Amino acid sequence: MAELESPSGILPPIPDDLTLVQFILDYQHSSRPVRNHEYDVPWIIEDRTGEAHGLEELRTRAFGLANGLNIMFNIKEDDVVLVFSPNHLDYLVAVWAIHRLGAVMSGANPSFTSDELVYQVQATHASVLVVHPDILPVARSAARVAKLSEDRIALFDTADTPSTQGVFPTVQGLINQGLSTFPSFHERCLNPGEGKTKVAFLNFSSGTTGRPKPIAIPHYAPITNIIQLAVHNRVNDDRIPWEDQRFRPGDVCGAVLPLYHIYGMLFNTHYMLFCGMTVVLTTARFNFLDFLDTIVKYRITHLLLVPPHVVMFCKHPAVSQYDFGHVRYVTCGAAPLSREVMNRVMEVFPNASAGQCYGTTESCTVITIFPVDKKRDTSGSGGQLLPGITARVERSDGTLADFDQPGELVVKTPSMSLGYAGNPEATRETWLRTGDEVKMNKCGEIFVLDRLKEMLKVRGFAVAPAELEGCILGHPDVEDTKQVSGHKIRVLGTK
Repeated sequence: MAELESPSGILPPIPDDLTLVQFILDYQHSSRPVRNHEYDVPWIIEDRTGEAHGLEELRTRAFGLANGLNIMFNIKEDDVVLVFSPNHLDYLVAVWAIHRLGAVMSGANPSFTSDELVYQVQATHASVLVVHPDILPVARSAARVAKLSEDRIALFDTADTPSTQGVFPTVQGLINQGLSTFPSFHERCLNPGEGKTKVAFLNFSSGTTGRPKPIAIPHYAPITNIIQLAVHNRVNDDRIPWEDQRFRPGDVCGAVLPLYHIYGMLFNTHYMLFCGMTVVLTTARFNFLDFLDTIVKYRITHLLLVPPHVVMFCKHPAVSQYDFGHVRYVTCGAAPLSREVMNRVMEVFPNASAGQCYGTTESCTVITIFPVDKKRDTSGSGGQLLPGITARVERSDGTLADFDQPGELVVKTPSMSLGYAGNPEATRETWLRTGDEVKMNKCGEIFVLDRLKEMLKVRGFAVAPAELEGCILGHPDVEDTKQVSGHKIRVLGTK
Protein backbone atom coordinates (compact mmCIF):
# COMPACT_ATOMS: atom_id res chain seq x y z
CA MET A 1 0.00 0.00 0.00
CA ALA A 2 1.41 3.38 -1.01
CA GLU A 3 0.93 6.60 0.89
CA LEU A 4 -2.76 7.44 1.20
CA GLU A 5 -4.28 10.87 0.65
CA SER A 6 -7.52 12.07 2.20
CA PRO A 7 -10.61 11.27 0.11
CA SER A 8 -12.68 14.10 1.58
CA GLY A 9 -11.94 17.24 -0.40
CA ILE A 10 -9.35 19.90 -1.15
CA LEU A 11 -8.39 22.53 1.38
CA PRO A 12 -9.12 26.16 0.53
CA PRO A 13 -6.46 28.82 1.22
CA ILE A 14 -5.57 28.92 4.92
CA PRO A 15 -4.60 32.27 6.44
CA ASP A 16 -1.05 32.19 7.79
CA ASP A 17 -0.96 35.76 9.07
CA LEU A 18 -3.58 35.50 11.82
CA THR A 19 -3.54 34.49 15.45
CA LEU A 20 -6.20 32.04 16.61
CA VAL A 21 -8.18 34.76 18.42
CA GLN A 22 -8.19 36.93 15.29
CA PHE A 23 -9.38 33.98 13.21
CA ILE A 24 -12.23 33.12 15.60
CA LEU A 25 -13.42 36.55 16.73
CA ASP A 26 -12.51 38.88 13.85
CA TYR A 27 -12.32 36.95 10.56
CA GLN A 28 -14.81 35.43 8.12
CA HIS A 29 -13.28 32.47 6.25
CA SER A 30 -14.91 31.14 3.08
CA SER A 31 -15.70 27.82 4.78
CA ARG A 32 -17.35 29.48 7.77
CA PRO A 33 -21.14 29.82 7.91
CA VAL A 34 -22.62 33.21 8.69
CA ARG A 35 -24.59 33.25 11.93
CA ASN A 36 -28.14 34.54 11.73
CA HIS A 37 -28.69 37.24 14.38
CA GLU A 38 -25.02 36.85 15.30
CA TYR A 39 -25.11 39.49 18.01
CA ASP A 40 -28.18 38.05 19.74
CA VAL A 41 -27.24 34.36 19.98
CA PRO A 42 -25.03 33.26 22.90
CA TRP A 43 -21.64 31.87 21.98
CA ILE A 44 -20.88 30.34 25.38
CA ILE A 45 -23.25 29.37 28.22
CA GLU A 46 -22.21 28.12 31.65
CA ASP A 47 -24.28 25.01 32.33
CA ARG A 48 -24.89 25.51 36.08
CA THR A 49 -25.89 29.18 36.13
CA GLY A 50 -27.08 29.78 32.58
CA GLU A 51 -24.83 32.84 32.37
CA ALA A 52 -24.15 33.53 28.70
CA HIS A 53 -21.72 35.59 26.64
CA GLY A 54 -22.22 36.64 23.02
CA LEU A 55 -19.66 37.68 20.41
CA GLU A 56 -19.37 41.35 21.33
CA GLU A 57 -19.16 40.61 25.04
CA LEU A 58 -16.43 38.03 24.44
CA ARG A 59 -14.48 40.48 22.29
CA THR A 60 -14.81 43.15 24.96
CA ARG A 61 -13.84 40.85 27.82
CA ALA A 62 -10.84 39.46 25.92
CA PHE A 63 -9.54 42.96 25.18
CA GLY A 64 -10.18 44.14 28.74
CA LEU A 65 -8.38 41.14 30.21
CA ALA A 66 -5.46 41.52 27.80
CA ASN A 67 -5.07 45.15 28.80
CA GLY A 68 -5.48 44.35 32.49
CA LEU A 69 -2.95 41.50 32.38
CA ASN A 70 -0.45 43.71 30.60
CA ILE A 71 -0.90 46.56 33.08
CA MET A 72 -0.58 44.22 36.07
CA PHE A 73 2.15 41.85 34.85
CA ASN A 74 3.87 43.62 31.93
CA ILE A 75 3.52 40.56 29.70
CA LYS A 76 5.92 40.60 26.77
CA GLU A 77 5.67 38.96 23.37
CA ASP A 78 6.13 35.17 23.61
CA ASP A 79 5.93 35.14 27.42
CA VAL A 80 4.14 32.03 28.69
CA VAL A 81 0.98 32.35 30.79
CA LEU A 82 -0.03 29.10 32.48
CA VAL A 83 -3.75 28.53 33.11
CA PHE A 84 -4.34 26.15 36.03
CA SER A 85 -8.07 25.63 36.27
CA PRO A 86 -11.00 23.36 35.49
CA ASN A 87 -13.35 24.66 32.81
CA HIS A 88 -14.56 28.18 33.58
CA LEU A 89 -16.79 30.62 31.73
CA ASP A 90 -13.78 32.93 31.29
CA TYR A 91 -11.29 30.20 30.35
CA LEU A 92 -11.48 30.97 26.61
CA VAL A 93 -11.49 34.69 27.37
CA ALA A 94 -8.17 34.14 29.15
CA VAL A 95 -6.78 32.22 26.16
CA TRP A 96 -7.84 34.94 23.75
CA ALA A 97 -6.46 37.70 25.99
CA ILE A 98 -3.10 35.93 26.15
CA HIS A 99 -3.05 35.65 22.36
CA ARG A 100 -4.06 39.31 21.89
CA LEU A 101 -0.85 40.15 23.78
CA GLY A 102 1.26 37.93 21.51
CA ALA A 103 1.96 35.61 24.44
CA VAL A 104 1.75 31.81 24.72
CA MET A 105 -0.87 29.86 26.67
CA SER A 106 -0.14 26.60 28.48
CA GLY A 107 -3.01 24.75 30.16
CA ALA A 108 -2.38 22.58 33.22
CA ASN A 109 -4.48 19.70 34.50
CA PRO A 110 -6.44 21.01 37.53
CA SER A 111 -5.94 17.69 39.31
CA PHE A 112 -2.16 18.15 39.35
CA THR A 113 -0.23 17.88 42.57
CA SER A 114 2.20 20.62 43.48
CA ASP A 115 5.14 18.59 42.15
CA GLU A 116 3.41 18.02 38.81
CA LEU A 117 2.59 21.71 38.48
CA VAL A 118 6.17 22.66 39.35
CA TYR A 119 7.35 20.52 36.45
CA GLN A 120 5.05 22.29 33.99
CA VAL A 121 5.87 25.77 35.30
CA GLN A 122 9.58 25.08 34.93
CA ALA A 123 9.32 23.25 31.59
CA THR A 124 7.37 26.12 30.02
CA HIS A 125 9.20 28.96 31.84
CA ALA A 126 5.79 30.38 32.73
CA SER A 127 5.89 33.96 34.00
CA VAL A 128 2.24 34.29 35.11
CA LEU A 129 -0.31 31.83 36.53
CA VAL A 130 -4.08 32.22 36.09
CA VAL A 131 -5.62 29.93 38.70
CA HIS A 132 -9.00 28.69 39.89
CA PRO A 133 -9.45 29.62 43.59
CA ASP A 134 -10.29 26.04 44.60
CA ILE A 135 -6.76 24.91 43.71
CA LEU A 136 -4.90 28.06 44.76
CA PRO A 137 -3.01 26.25 47.57
CA VAL A 138 -1.47 23.89 44.99
CA ALA A 139 -0.50 26.83 42.79
CA ARG A 140 1.05 28.76 45.68
CA SER A 141 3.09 25.74 46.75
CA ALA A 142 4.27 25.14 43.18
CA ALA A 143 5.14 28.80 42.69
CA ARG A 144 7.35 28.77 45.80
CA VAL A 145 9.28 25.72 44.59
CA ALA A 146 9.57 27.09 41.05
CA LYS A 147 10.75 30.45 42.47
CA LEU A 148 7.85 32.31 40.87
CA SER A 149 6.65 35.19 43.02
CA GLU A 150 3.08 34.96 44.30
CA ASP A 151 2.42 38.41 42.90
CA ARG A 152 2.48 36.72 39.47
CA ILE A 153 -0.77 34.85 40.23
CA ALA A 154 -4.27 35.94 39.17
CA LEU A 155 -7.53 34.18 40.04
CA PHE A 156 -10.65 33.27 38.12
CA ASP A 157 -13.79 34.58 39.81
CA THR A 158 -16.23 32.26 41.57
CA ALA A 159 -19.37 32.98 43.59
CA ASP A 160 -17.81 31.58 46.77
CA THR A 161 -14.23 32.81 46.43
CA PRO A 162 -12.95 33.14 50.04
CA SER A 163 -12.31 36.72 51.12
CA THR A 164 -8.84 35.73 52.33
CA GLN A 165 -7.81 35.39 48.69
CA GLY A 166 -8.56 39.06 48.02
CA VAL A 167 -4.84 39.80 47.92
CA PHE A 168 -4.71 38.26 44.44
CA PRO A 169 -6.04 40.11 41.38
CA THR A 170 -9.07 38.48 39.78
CA VAL A 171 -9.92 38.05 36.13
CA GLN A 172 -13.02 40.23 36.48
CA GLY A 173 -11.03 42.88 38.30
CA LEU A 174 -8.40 42.86 35.56
CA ILE A 175 -11.12 43.13 32.90
CA ASN A 176 -12.63 46.12 34.70
CA GLN A 177 -9.21 47.75 35.00
CA GLY A 178 -8.38 47.04 31.38
CA LEU A 179 -11.64 48.50 30.09
CA SER A 180 -11.32 51.66 32.18
CA THR A 181 -7.70 52.35 31.24
CA PHE A 182 -6.12 53.57 28.01
CA PRO A 183 -4.76 50.61 25.97
CA SER A 184 -1.30 49.61 27.19
CA PHE A 185 -0.48 47.34 24.25
CA HIS A 186 -0.77 47.22 20.49
CA GLU A 187 -2.04 43.97 19.02
CA ARG A 188 0.45 43.06 16.34
CA CYS A 189 -0.54 41.92 12.87
CA LEU A 190 1.50 38.88 11.87
CA ASN A 191 3.60 38.95 8.73
CA PRO A 192 2.62 36.57 5.90
CA GLY A 193 3.69 33.06 6.90
CA GLU A 194 4.46 34.04 10.50
CA GLY A 195 1.43 32.14 11.82
CA LYS A 196 3.26 28.92 10.93
CA THR A 197 6.02 29.61 13.43
CA LYS A 198 4.53 31.87 16.12
CA VAL A 199 3.65 29.66 19.09
CA ALA A 200 0.09 29.81 20.43
CA PHE A 201 0.06 26.89 22.89
CA LEU A 202 2.48 24.77 24.87
CA ASN A 203 0.43 21.61 25.37
CA PHE A 204 1.88 18.55 27.00
CA SER A 205 2.20 15.13 25.41
CA SER A 206 3.84 11.92 26.55
CA GLY A 207 5.70 11.45 23.28
CA THR A 208 7.10 7.92 23.13
CA THR A 209 8.73 7.61 26.54
CA GLY A 210 9.32 9.41 29.79
CA ARG A 211 7.61 12.40 31.33
CA PRO A 212 5.21 14.58 29.34
CA LYS A 213 6.92 17.16 27.15
CA PRO A 214 5.74 20.59 26.00
CA ILE A 215 4.54 20.59 22.40
CA ALA A 216 4.91 23.93 20.62
CA ILE A 217 1.72 24.53 18.63
CA PRO A 218 1.74 27.54 16.27
CA HIS A 219 -1.39 29.58 15.52
CA TYR A 220 -1.53 28.16 12.00
CA ALA A 221 -2.02 24.61 13.33
CA PRO A 222 -5.41 25.00 15.11
CA ILE A 223 -6.65 27.31 12.34
CA THR A 224 -5.76 24.62 9.80
CA ASN A 225 -7.38 21.81 11.77
CA ILE A 226 -10.60 23.82 12.13
CA ILE A 227 -10.71 24.33 8.35
CA GLN A 228 -9.84 20.66 7.75
CA LEU A 229 -12.79 19.62 9.92
CA ALA A 230 -15.08 22.12 8.19
CA VAL A 231 -14.17 20.90 4.69
CA HIS A 232 -14.44 17.23 5.70
CA ASN A 233 -17.88 17.82 7.22
CA ARG A 234 -18.95 20.06 4.31
CA VAL A 235 -19.78 22.94 6.61
CA ASN A 236 -21.29 25.91 4.77
CA ASP A 237 -21.92 23.75 1.68
CA ASP A 238 -25.21 24.99 0.24
CA ARG A 239 -25.47 21.88 -1.95
CA ILE A 240 -26.44 19.89 1.14
CA PRO A 241 -30.03 20.30 2.37
CA TRP A 242 -30.20 22.19 5.66
CA GLU A 243 -31.64 19.22 7.54
CA ASP A 244 -28.74 17.01 6.41
CA GLN A 245 -25.92 19.36 7.38
CA ARG A 246 -23.87 18.01 10.27
CA PHE A 247 -22.80 21.34 11.81
CA ARG A 248 -24.90 24.45 11.35
CA PRO A 249 -25.57 27.78 13.05
CA GLY A 250 -28.07 27.43 15.87
CA ASP A 251 -26.89 23.99 16.94
CA VAL A 252 -25.80 23.53 20.56
CA CYS A 253 -22.71 21.59 21.62
CA GLY A 254 -22.10 20.27 25.11
CA ALA A 255 -18.54 21.02 26.21
CA VAL A 256 -17.64 18.60 28.97
CA LEU A 257 -14.06 17.93 27.82
CA PRO A 258 -11.29 19.75 29.73
CA LEU A 259 -10.03 22.88 28.01
CA TYR A 260 -6.43 22.30 29.07
CA HIS A 261 -6.46 19.35 26.64
CA ILE A 262 -6.21 20.05 22.91
CA TYR A 263 -9.30 17.89 22.15
CA GLY A 264 -11.44 20.14 24.34
CA MET A 265 -9.70 23.37 23.36
CA LEU A 266 -9.94 22.92 19.61
CA PHE A 267 -12.67 20.48 18.54
CA ASN A 268 -15.10 20.89 21.42
CA THR A 269 -15.01 24.70 21.53
CA HIS A 270 -13.15 26.63 18.81
CA TYR A 271 -14.43 24.48 15.95
CA MET A 272 -18.01 24.60 17.22
CA LEU A 273 -17.86 28.39 17.56
CA PHE A 274 -16.44 28.57 14.03
CA CYS A 275 -19.51 26.65 12.84
CA GLY A 276 -21.85 29.22 14.41
CA MET A 277 -22.92 26.99 17.27
CA THR A 278 -23.54 27.72 20.94
CA VAL A 279 -21.21 25.96 23.39
CA VAL A 280 -22.65 24.91 26.76
CA LEU A 281 -19.64 24.65 29.05
CA THR A 282 -19.58 22.23 31.98
CA THR A 283 -17.65 24.03 34.71
CA ALA A 284 -18.26 21.91 37.82
CA ARG A 285 -16.56 18.63 38.59
CA PHE A 286 -18.07 16.10 36.20
CA ASN A 287 -21.23 14.47 37.49
CA PHE A 288 -22.95 12.15 35.05
CA LEU A 289 -26.51 12.72 36.30
CA ASP A 290 -26.01 16.49 36.12
CA PHE A 291 -24.67 16.05 32.60
CA LEU A 292 -27.82 14.17 31.57
CA ASP A 293 -29.93 17.05 32.89
CA THR A 294 -27.76 19.58 31.03
CA ILE A 295 -28.23 17.76 27.71
CA VAL A 296 -32.01 17.96 28.05
CA LYS A 297 -32.18 21.44 29.63
CA TYR A 298 -30.22 23.13 26.84
CA ARG A 299 -31.47 20.85 24.03
CA ILE A 300 -27.90 19.93 23.19
CA THR A 301 -27.53 18.62 19.64
CA HIS A 302 -23.82 17.70 19.56
CA LEU A 303 -21.72 15.67 22.00
CA LEU A 304 -17.97 15.10 21.96
CA LEU A 305 -17.03 12.37 24.41
CA VAL A 306 -14.23 10.14 25.67
CA PRO A 307 -14.65 6.41 26.42
CA PRO A 308 -15.53 6.73 30.14
CA HIS A 309 -18.47 8.98 29.19
CA VAL A 310 -19.62 6.54 26.54
CA VAL A 311 -19.48 3.60 28.92
CA MET A 312 -21.69 5.48 31.39
CA PHE A 313 -24.22 6.22 28.65
CA CYS A 314 -24.24 2.50 27.85
CA LYS A 315 -24.54 1.17 31.40
CA HIS A 316 -26.04 3.75 33.78
CA PRO A 317 -29.68 2.90 34.60
CA ALA A 318 -30.71 6.58 34.67
CA VAL A 319 -30.12 6.95 30.92
CA SER A 320 -33.37 5.15 30.10
CA GLN A 321 -35.34 7.93 31.82
CA TYR A 322 -34.24 10.57 29.29
CA ASP A 323 -35.31 11.36 25.74
CA PHE A 324 -32.26 12.26 23.66
CA GLY A 325 -34.09 12.50 20.35
CA HIS A 326 -32.78 16.05 19.83
CA VAL A 327 -29.12 14.90 19.82
CA ARG A 328 -27.94 14.90 16.20
CA TYR A 329 -24.22 14.15 16.47
CA VAL A 330 -22.04 12.05 18.79
CA THR A 331 -18.35 11.32 18.41
CA CYS A 332 -15.77 9.77 20.70
CA GLY A 333 -12.01 10.17 20.73
CA ALA A 334 -8.96 9.40 22.91
CA ALA A 335 -9.28 5.59 22.66
CA PRO A 336 -11.04 3.11 20.34
CA LEU A 337 -14.45 1.67 21.18
CA SER A 338 -15.73 -1.83 20.47
CA ARG A 339 -18.55 -2.64 18.07
CA GLU A 340 -20.83 -3.57 20.97
CA VAL A 341 -20.31 -0.23 22.69
CA MET A 342 -20.94 1.77 19.52
CA ASN A 343 -24.12 -0.22 18.83
CA ARG A 344 -25.38 0.71 22.30
CA VAL A 345 -24.51 4.38 21.70
CA MET A 346 -26.70 4.31 18.62
CA GLU A 347 -29.57 2.93 20.69
CA VAL A 348 -29.21 5.73 23.26
CA PHE A 349 -29.03 8.42 20.55
CA PRO A 350 -31.30 7.03 17.81
CA ASN A 351 -31.37 10.20 15.68
CA ALA A 352 -27.67 11.00 15.88
CA SER A 353 -24.86 10.55 13.41
CA ALA A 354 -22.42 8.59 15.54
CA GLY A 355 -18.82 7.55 15.09
CA GLN A 356 -15.26 7.85 16.28
CA CYS A 357 -12.37 10.20 15.68
CA TYR A 358 -8.63 9.90 16.17
CA GLY A 359 -5.89 12.44 16.71
CA THR A 360 -2.87 13.53 18.70
CA THR A 361 -1.56 16.64 20.42
CA GLU A 362 1.39 16.68 18.01
CA SER A 363 -0.97 16.91 15.01
CA CYS A 364 -3.00 19.61 16.77
CA THR A 365 -5.96 17.35 17.30
CA VAL A 366 -7.96 15.51 14.66
CA ILE A 367 -6.35 13.24 12.05
CA THR A 368 -9.32 11.03 11.16
CA ILE A 369 -13.07 11.18 11.71
CA PHE A 370 -16.04 9.22 10.41
CA PRO A 371 -17.21 10.23 6.90
CA VAL A 372 -19.88 12.87 6.42
CA ASP A 373 -21.89 10.63 4.10
CA LYS A 374 -22.38 8.00 6.82
CA LYS A 375 -24.87 8.32 9.66
CA ARG A 376 -23.14 5.42 11.40
CA ASP A 377 -19.43 4.75 11.17
CA THR A 378 -17.88 1.49 10.05
CA SER A 379 -17.71 -0.61 13.18
CA GLY A 380 -14.42 -0.10 15.01
CA SER A 381 -13.16 2.52 12.58
CA GLY A 382 -11.55 5.79 13.64
CA GLY A 383 -12.72 7.31 10.37
CA GLN A 384 -11.05 8.74 7.27
CA LEU A 385 -8.18 11.17 6.94
CA LEU A 386 -9.04 14.85 7.03
CA PRO A 387 -8.31 16.92 3.90
CA GLY A 388 -4.65 17.74 3.38
CA ILE A 389 -3.38 14.77 5.40
CA THR A 390 -1.16 12.05 3.97
CA ALA A 391 -0.65 8.76 5.81
CA ARG A 392 1.18 5.50 5.53
CA VAL A 393 1.23 2.32 7.61
CA GLU A 394 4.75 1.03 8.29
CA ARG A 395 5.79 -2.43 9.38
CA SER A 396 8.44 -2.79 12.08
CA ASP A 397 11.11 -3.26 9.38
CA GLY A 398 10.23 0.07 7.77
CA THR A 399 8.40 -1.33 4.75
CA LEU A 400 4.87 -0.26 3.90
CA ALA A 401 2.04 -2.52 5.05
CA ASP A 402 -0.68 -3.57 2.62
CA PHE A 403 -4.36 -2.80 3.12
CA ASP A 404 -5.80 -4.53 6.19
CA GLN A 405 -2.31 -5.33 7.52
CA PRO A 406 -1.07 -3.94 10.85
CA GLY A 407 1.68 -1.40 11.25
CA GLU A 408 2.50 1.98 12.77
CA LEU A 409 0.50 4.95 11.54
CA VAL A 410 2.76 7.71 10.20
CA VAL A 411 1.13 10.95 9.05
CA LYS A 412 1.92 14.33 7.53
CA THR A 413 -0.54 17.17 8.05
CA PRO A 414 -0.47 20.95 7.58
CA SER A 415 -1.79 21.23 11.15
CA MET A 416 1.43 19.74 12.55
CA SER A 417 2.94 21.24 15.66
CA LEU A 418 6.48 22.59 15.67
CA GLY A 419 7.59 19.62 17.76
CA TYR A 420 8.83 19.45 21.32
CA ALA A 421 9.67 22.90 22.68
CA GLY A 422 13.42 23.42 22.74
CA ASN A 423 14.10 20.45 20.45
CA PRO A 424 15.23 21.72 17.02
CA GLU A 425 15.52 18.20 15.61
CA ALA A 426 11.85 17.54 16.34
CA THR A 427 10.96 20.86 14.75
CA ARG A 428 12.55 19.81 11.46
CA GLU A 429 10.61 16.53 11.31
CA THR A 430 7.76 16.65 8.78
CA TRP A 431 6.25 13.20 9.40
CA LEU A 432 4.66 12.23 12.70
CA ARG A 433 5.19 8.74 14.04
CA THR A 434 2.05 8.26 16.12
CA GLY A 435 3.21 5.22 18.10
CA ASP A 436 -0.15 3.57 17.37
CA GLU A 437 -0.59 0.24 15.62
CA VAL A 438 -3.35 0.48 13.01
CA LYS A 439 -4.62 -1.09 9.85
CA MET A 440 -6.21 0.73 6.94
CA ASN A 441 -8.86 -0.60 4.57
CA LYS A 442 -9.31 0.24 0.88
CA CYS A 443 -11.90 2.89 1.77
CA GLY A 444 -9.19 4.80 3.59
CA GLU A 445 -10.59 4.10 7.05
CA ILE A 446 -8.22 3.74 9.99
CA PHE A 447 -8.65 1.03 12.63
CA VAL A 448 -6.58 1.56 15.78
CA LEU A 449 -5.40 -1.81 17.12
CA ASP A 450 -2.94 -1.12 19.93
CA ARG A 451 -0.29 1.16 21.37
CA LEU A 452 3.23 0.52 20.11
CA LYS A 453 4.88 2.89 22.52
CA GLU A 454 5.14 2.14 26.22
CA MET A 455 2.10 4.10 27.29
CA LEU A 456 -0.90 3.47 29.50
CA LYS A 457 -4.34 4.89 28.79
CA VAL A 458 -6.18 6.09 31.91
CA ARG A 459 -9.64 7.57 31.29
CA GLY A 460 -8.54 8.57 27.80
CA PHE A 461 -5.28 10.25 28.89
CA ALA A 462 -1.78 8.96 28.17
CA VAL A 463 0.40 8.06 31.15
CA ALA A 464 4.03 7.02 30.77
CA PRO A 465 5.05 3.99 32.90
CA ALA A 466 8.13 5.90 34.05
CA GLU A 467 5.90 8.76 35.20
CA LEU A 468 3.72 6.30 37.14
CA GLU A 469 6.81 4.72 38.71
CA GLY A 470 8.04 8.14 39.79
CA CYS A 471 4.70 8.93 41.40
CA ILE A 472 4.63 5.63 43.32
CA LEU A 473 8.25 5.98 44.42
CA GLY A 474 7.39 9.37 45.87
CA HIS A 475 5.44 7.60 48.64
CA PRO A 476 7.57 7.26 51.80
CA ASP A 477 6.58 3.60 52.29
CA VAL A 478 7.62 2.48 48.77
CA GLU A 479 11.19 1.29 48.27
CA ASP A 480 11.06 0.16 44.63
CA THR A 481 8.65 -0.45 41.73
CA LYS A 482 8.44 -2.85 38.80
CA GLN A 483 6.44 -2.49 35.59
CA VAL A 484 4.32 -5.54 34.71
CA SER A 485 2.53 -5.53 31.37
CA GLY A 486 -0.41 -7.52 30.14
CA HIS A 487 -2.82 -6.93 33.03
CA LYS A 488 -6.01 -4.91 32.83
CA ILE A 489 -6.81 -3.03 36.02
CA ARG A 490 -10.11 -1.37 36.74
CA VAL A 491 -9.73 2.22 37.93
CA LEU A 492 -11.97 2.79 40.93
CA GLY A 493 -13.28 5.96 42.48
CA THR A 494 -13.32 9.53 41.22
CA LYS A 495 -10.09 10.92 42.57
